[in-house]
Amino acid sequence: MRVLAYELRRVRGLRSTWLLLGLVLLCDAAVAALLAARTADGELGGAAAVRLLTATVPLLPLPFAALGAGLLGALSYGQEVRHPGLAASQVGYPRRVRLLAGKLLVTGAIAAPLALVTLLVDAVAVHLALPAGVTVSAASDPAALSDRVARVLAAAGAGGSGELPGVPAPLALGAGHGAPAALLAFALLVVVAGWTGVLAAALTRSAAGGVLLLCALPPLLESGVALVLRRTGTAWPPRAAELLPFHSGIEWAYGWVYGGGRRVAGSGSVLSDPALLAAVAVPAFVLLLVTLAVQVRRRAL
Repeated sequence: MRVLAYELRRVRGLRSTWLLLGLVLLCDAAVAALLAARTADGELGGAAAVRLLTATVPLLPLPFAALGAGLLGALSYGQEVRHPGLAASQVGYPRRVRLLAGKLLVTGAIAAPLALVTLLVDAVAVHLALPAGVTVSAASDPAALSDRVARVLAAAGAGGSGELPGVPAPLALGAGHGAPAALLAFALLVVVAGWTGVLAAALTRSAAGGVLLLCALPPLLESGVALVLRRTGTAWPPRAAELLPFHSGIEWAYGWVYGGGRRVAGSGSVLSDPALLAAVAVPAFVLLLVTLAVQVRRRAL
């Protein structure tokens, strides 16, 4: 508990924490509003709504909220290295492991609400910026609702989200088929990115090195997974465009330059969602094992 209290005081006392969180929300809302304003007239399905709510930009290694959480985690450990609260002689291996665990817990506790607030702010920004000719399928057509959302509305005696009084209209953006699960996966991705930032900075003993490693991991991971999937004839799932925009951005750029649409799911089997989440979480787990092993040979943080 003392480690958690120490880490909370350190994080709350840094101006960079609040500036970074505010910048992430501002940039995310601006990008979401810009993408929404450029949406073509017609019905907005669940997958397109998720891309707007997460402010997914092709060719970026991660969504803005995940990058912000990773940067926050890297700065947390980088500040500890530059301005240690304990002398190196007093930081034994068990205490270093407890401090690392405290940083992971605090970063995760900040990243999860950041993902939630980001989705809420983006929902309002998208709702205000959508052109008049765009209609949200989940708001006008009960058949477009996610199965879980449909069951909740049926229990409340409503056939669609528009019939339920007191529900803000922007919430219908996340009620389409597959949208709730995709948004939950997005929140998990933001938390994992925060943990990866902490572990990468702990491995390199530098906030800048941790951020560079965080940004390099998704392209390397996606390229490796894409190569394996191509060999096995398995296609990327549609949800990968929201969780891992880099590879989808490569396909989008290829289609934009050479013609044709972006290919996310093709012929053959499709990578399952649990496998995609495992591919996202494995790098953080590997980094944790490597960091713990490296800390055995170190005498300081």
